[in-house]
Amino acid sequence: MPQLLLELFSEEIPARMQAAAARDLERLVVGALTDRGYLNEGARSFATPRRLTLVVEGLPASQADVSEERKGPRIDAPDAAIQGFLRSTGLKLDQLKKQKDAKGGEFYLAVIERKGRPTPAVLADVIPEIVRTFPWPKSQRWGAGDLTWVRPLHSILCTFDGEVVPFEVGGVKSGNTTRGHRFLGNAPVEARRFEDYVEKLQRAHVVLNAADRKAQILHDAKQLAHAQNLELIEDEALADEVAGLVEWPVPLIGQFDKAFLDVPQEILISTMRANQKYFALRDPKTAKLANKFVVISNMITKDGGKNVVAGNERVLRARLSDAKFFWDQDKKTRLESRVPQLKDIVFHAKLGTQLERVERIEALAGEIAKLIGADEQKARRAARLCKADLVSGTVGEFPEVQGAMGRYFALHDKEDPEVADAVRDHYKPQGQGDDVPATLVSIAVALADKIDTLVGFFAIDEKPTGSKDPYALRRAALGVIRIILTAAVRVNLVQVFGASVAAAFKQEASADPRGIATAFFNTLTKSGISGDKRGELNLYANLVRAGVDKGWNKVLASGDQVSEFFDGQRLMELGYFFDPLSRDLLGFFGDRLKAALRERGVRHDLIDAVFALAGQDDLVLVVRRVEALQAFLSTDDGKNLLAGYKRASNILKIEEGKEKKKDAKHAGFASKPDVALMNAPQEIELFKSLAIANDLIASEVSQERFEEAMRAMSRLRAPVDAFFDKVTVNADDPALRENRLKLLNDIRQAMHTVADFSKIEG
Repeated sequence: MPQLLLELFSEEIPARMQAAAARDLERLVVGALTDRGYLNEGARSFATPRRLTLVVEGLPASQADVSEERKGPRIDAPDAAIQGFLRSTGLKLDQLKKQKDAKGGEFYLAVIERKGRPTPAVLADVIPEIVRTFPWPKSQRWGAGDLTWVRPLHSILCTFDGEVVPFEVGGVKSGNTTRGHRFLGNAPVEARRFEDYVEKLQRAHVVLNAADRKAQILHDAKQLAHAQNLELIEDEALADEVAGLVEWPVPLIGQFDKAFLDVPQEILISTMRANQKYFALRDPKTAKLANKFVVISNMITKDGGKNVVAGNERVLRARLSDAKFFWDQDKKTRLESRVPQLKDIVFHAKLGTQLERVERIEALAGEIAKLIGADEQKARRAARLCKADLVSGTVGEFPEVQGAMGRYFALHDKEDPEVADAVRDHYKPQGQGDDVPATLVSIAVALADKIDTLVGFFAIDEKPTGSKDPYALRRAALGVIRIILTAAVRVNLVQVFGASVAAAFKQEASADPRGIATAFFNTLTKSGISGDKRGELNLYANLVRAGVDKGWNKVLASGDQVSEFFDGQRLMELGYFFDPLSRDLLGFFGDRLKAALRERGVRHDLIDAVFALAGQDDLVLVVRRVEALQAFLSTDDGKNLLAGYKRASNILKIEEGKEKKKDAKHAGFASKPDVALMNAPQEIELFKSLAIANDLIASEVSQERFEEAMRAMSRLRAPVDAFFDKVTVNADDPALRENRLKLLNDIRQAMHTVADFSKIEG
């Protein structure tokens, strides 16, 4: 079948826009053709710095004929309505059909036959509109200004089945020619089909596929480094970006003065990467940075690239001189003395400055350190210093090295190495491929940093919505999950959330106790709590959770009068504020845990089933319980027992609903069944089995032996199957019926010791 080949040739497209633009071109063209009844055998899109290309295989030569039926007005409708319908269909009255409706009346029916158009004619309509409305993040006008494109559009190559599809957009006419490399093959290139097009571009020094350019860049750069007995520091993101800057990659090697190696290598790499798009090299024997780099040129020069290298070396020398200056200047000031300057950096209008945030992280890191067995003083010290490098000249000039520079400054100031490492690692992990902190002190500070962010933004109701997550809270939660699961540290999240809330309230109260009153009143008002409860604030309600150290003592008693004191650390445990906050956060973590475990093949409904139980905020235990549950449900015993649970649960829901209709205060079937009322051997056996299984399951769960708990639960399969096979639950005798329903409730409760099986699909 015929092939569509489309190329939009322009001035250089920014590298960051190319991949998305190629996808958009494919989506828009294929979507428009699909809307017009076209199917295809495959579409591929490509991007280079100067062109977007699309090839669509297997399009038919013409559009299929279509027949459309449109329901019109009733035949006795006003003439104006009938005439309007005729105009909309383009038909005459005698061309309409009459059809009866369900009520016996008649209405007009228009049958519109549309003969399919030749595909080139359809393309000539579709493509210009797509070009005119293309969704560039940024675009510009030029010339007459009747077309916007990311950069001036020079030519359009568009062929169908080898023939030009004629159209014009913004003064640019379509044809079958393009151009090759700007300097190495700028002569016109004629192409009618994709295979011919790719081959001729290659001869004109253009590698069309970005993945091929990237692979060539990395391969040639490695070979060049190897020839110098060096090793390329691979950087996938940089390789992607550079592949969008060149059409014909030519790696060259340059060098810089060894004196610059005294500057921390993170600064040097950042300078080479961010400012110049160079690949850094290292000595494989020492794993230290070498004073050489690889630059990817878009040219083949007569001198073998000597002038290109010399020019890049001059530019890099100036950049590295700046970096060395900032490093030398920053070493003159101790990191600790920079902390007060954080008061001038606003973290968020409702969450205070970076200094206030550091104070909260410091308090929270200390609490987490105690929970996980880390050195509390080191954790607090690292948290105190973790943001101080933000006010250094080096980080101001090279933001990418924040954290890493904090470590260098800390080591220069003779801080404990564990403290210095924690300062560097507290941002980790920053992405899917990033490492997690390795030491307990680093873990405590990294968790404190992320949890303070999550609790703070959830408390001020700045939660992620849909695809929007401006404060990267999903990434923060995934970071917490990865740290906890990788290091297998045991923390109760609700307790840590509480410690974070306590740190925030303590900080506010130390400055102005009335701020606490305002915060509580606002929260209670939003919750719809009023009257006596609002007046009293019910300060001692639900004091159940965090158990952190006691500290400050001032807080309000009523109204706006600060006149009574109590243990303010319990503020985090107040049901009116903390319980809804912790539930929201746990739900958020549950969703992120599903995403984190999806690659392991863990079912999302099992995570829901475990999280539905009370007190499931130890992620290590949650995952162990989920994995044991998944293994159990893959067995025949597990599948059959789940089916038995579903049957019991469905019967109970129906019967509980009936009882509620009779008596709204009906307590359900939660009380224990009476063995004296049991007359069937199967229900007696089930009763005994449940009593034994309940004790075994509870014992195993309390010892965190979840596989053994599942095995204990599997003993219920046979008695449950026998019960449903031989016993009629809805017996004629009301007392017997109620007793058997209580037995079903015992089945449900026994299985809920392990997980909420109502959340499990299947």
